[in-house]
This record gives sequence, C-alpha cells and structure tokens, in this order.
Amino acid sequence: MRLVVDSGSTKADWIALDDNGSIQFTATTLGLNPEVLEKKEVLERIAERFDIAHNKDKVTHLFFYGAGCGTDRMKNFLSDVFREYFSNAEVVVHEDTYAAVYATTPRGEEAIVCILGTGSNCSYFDGKELHQKVQSLGYIAMDDCSGNQFGRHLIRAYYFGTMPEELAKQFEQEYDLDPDAIKHNFYKVPNPNAYLATFAKFLIQHKDHPFIHEIVVKDMQFFVDHYIKQYDNCTEIPVHFIGSIAYYLKDKLDVILSENGLKLGNVYRKPIDGLINYHTV
Repeated sequence: MRLVVDSGSTKADWIALDDNGSIQFTATTLGLNPEVLEKKEVLERIAERFDIAHNKDKVTHLFFYGAGCGTDRMKNFLSDVFREYFSNAEVVVHEDTYAAVYATTPRGEEAIVCILGTGSNCSYFDGKELHQKVQSLGYIAMDDCSGNQFGRHLIRAYYFGTMPEELAKQFEQEYDLDPDAIKHNFYKVPNPNAYLATFAKFLIQHKDHPFIHEIVVKDMQFFVDHYIKQYDNCTEIPVHFIGSIAYYLKDKLDVILSENGLKLGNVYRKPIDGLINYHTV
C-alpha cells in the first residue's frame, strides 16, 4: 500500500493506493508542518485517524509533500518520525512546492509554481528540477500574500481602527475578537499561522469591498515583485498556483499578473488529485 500525503499547515489530505493505483481510502488530518509541531504532536495527529492507524503496518511507501519541509533538517525530522510510525515503509519527504509542481505542470514543461494558501511559496521548475531563490522563513517573517498574512492584516486593521465601520461590525459578528482569546491562540495553541488563516475567509467573502480590495491588490503586487519577478524568464512561461487564496481570489490574481506581463496558468485549490495521477503513471 502506498500513502500519498499533501499537507499544509492547516490540514493534510491522505490517499492510500494499492499496487494497481486504486484508492483504498482517503483521510484528512490536521496539518503536519514540522516548523511548528513537535514529534509528539505529529504522531498524535496521525494516530487520531483509525484508517491510517489500522493500516500503518501495510504501508510500503509514503510520499509526503508538506509545508515547512524546505530544509534538510525539517525533512529529516519528519522522515524519522514517519519511519518510526510506518515501520515497513520507504519514506520520501518533499516540500509542498513539489506537490504543486506535479499537480499543475505537464511533465517536461517549464513553469513558475506558486503556493498561496495558509502560507506561501514560489519556485521555478525547469522541467526536471525545482529551483528556489528565496528561502521561506515561515509565517512570522514571510508568507506574503498568504491566508495567515491576510488574517494578520485584518486583525491589525480592526484594532488600529482603520477597518471601515460596516466591515468591523460584521467582523465582530463572525469572530471572537476578545484580545485574550486572540493572544491565547497566538501563544498557547499549536499552529498560530493556521489560526491567523481562518480570518482569510472573511477577506474572501468581502473581496470586492474597496478596503479589502486594496489589501489584496497590494499584497499580490508585493508577491509578484519579490517572488515571481526574481526569475528572469517569468514573462515567458506560465505561472501556476495552488491553494485556497489563489483559488478564491483568482479573478484578482489574473488582473495583477496581466498588468505585470505575466501569464496565469493552472489554478487549483488542492494538488492531491494531480498527485494521484503522478504516482499511478
């Protein structure tokens, strides 16, 4: 049995395939970002799913694509955890950008591949290898144009009093904005980046409000200038996107890219279906 896993910071999609490529089961767990989780938390999140735990000894291969796996240290950490839990499996851990590449880009083609979900990332795929000029430093220093970045913008705008009154009232109705509750989620609960990203739903719902539109456009332009344009051939090849932020704000993304002479390629909310095809070919 082969397990294919696509994990963001918020949640992870698991698919079990038999030797013929038929799906045996699918499962969802909380995200397994090694940047923000300890070994115990990773194991607990896996073990909570009966179908995964019940079949762990049957797994011969585990292909894991995850947020926070951009360094050898994080890859090795997760690989060791998985080998301990799936004791009969050969384990391969890639950063989540590889999942985005394999899901969006036809074999052998060049593309710039971006992730705009809970976090963000941008890489160049030359048809064989992945190249990244900017190493992500995680949600505190980077993750520009991501769900957690947009959540931060909204909370700050609300508390600084720059959010328009009609939006602020709706914001209050949808979220617990008590400062103690917010700080508890920031400092006492795992995955504060995923917590911040929950506020992005409000941004997407009100994406055409002038105040929200300005936030979105400003962050998208920053992402284009500092991530996509770092590649000299960015105007010559398609720019693909994976993630809920890109998916639900595709119309605005299309405009920004067009204004910058860039070609919007495939935009998918989740890469898991493409990964099934990749691992069964």
